[in-house]
Amino acid sequence: MLNNNKFGLDFGTSNSLISLQNKGIILNEPSVVAISIDDNSIISIGYEAKEMLGKTPEGIISKKPIKGGAIANYKISEMMIKYFFSKVPKTKFLTGSQVVSSVSSGLTSVEKRALYEAIINSGAKKVFLMQETLLTAIGSNLPIGTSSGNMVINIGGGTAEFAIISLNGVVVSDSIRVGGEYINDSIINFLKKNRSIVIGDQMAENIKIEIGSALPLTSPLEMEIKGRDSITGMPKSINIDTNTVVEAIKSPLNLIIQTTRQLLERTPPELSSDIIDRGILLSGGTALLRNIDTLLSRAIGIPVYISDNPLLTVSNGASEALKYMDSLSKNIKNPL
Repeated sequence: MLNNNKFGLDFGTSNSLISLQNKGIILNEPSVVAISIDDNSIISIGYEAKEMLGKTPEGIISKKPIKGGAIANYKISEMMIKYFFSKVPKTKFLTGSQVVSSVSSGLTSVEKRALYEAIINSGAKKVFLMQETLLTAIGSNLPIGTSSGNMVINIGGGTAEFAIISLNGVVVSDSIRVGGEYINDSIINFLKKNRSIVIGDQMAENIKIEIGSALPLTSPLEMEIKGRDSITGMPKSINIDTNTVVEAIKSPLNLIIQTTRQLLERTPPELSSDIIDRGILLSGGTALLRNIDTLLSRAIGIPVYISDNPLLTVSNGASEALKYMDSLSKNIKNPL
């Protein structure tokens, strides 16, 4: 079945989102798959597979095929994309559609080709790969067509993307493989080293969401966490507070601050004054971390504000970008 649907795809390390032009987000599921070891068949994808993380019996593994914003397992990623599009209401057939997909500016040509081919083999007629930061700006309705400078930072599950945008293009950009999952790993490693407790990814994610903060709080939130004693191997539970999490995640946040400064140092002087006046747009799931905007603003001396829907901005920008293909054509990153 052929159609003229125009989709936006944010195939992320932690979550995958699909948007339909003029309709907004129509699918949002975890980028997780559960596989049978015996025959490599897929048992479940998305929410059901995420529930299995760290809990699967022998013969089944639950994994994420996207690492650091790049496809780590091509076959599984292709099957996952097909599955997600099959769940789209009233548009069950991707065949014949146009798709704009976000990509990290740090991906190699091989990694971009893997994503491109996975979407094409899912049935899309045309695929356009565009930088996450540019799609973030479009999804946030920034005036990117003007000669004024706009700075965007998008921090997802696997990467943090940085860019200065002007005249419908990216002037300077950077990408580091530091995101929400790196922050989770920092929490896991800190608690193992300093509290002698081993926790899993799901618990680390819950800690970050429920009591996490980029800056100390005068009235810290508290939470009971459960895991395994790293010395005795026995089950263990302890209480931690927000300020413990602040200490645990200093390293990844400092990397984000450092990269922000380095990008500003490379920004043309003509655009620097615009950034001071306009501030920096922060998006992505990690933008929801308490006080991360305040931390960045204090560290670099420039106002930082969070987009209205930081989790959805890239996907919405991807579906809307098809309206401006003529002016954005130079930013298409399709592999040759």
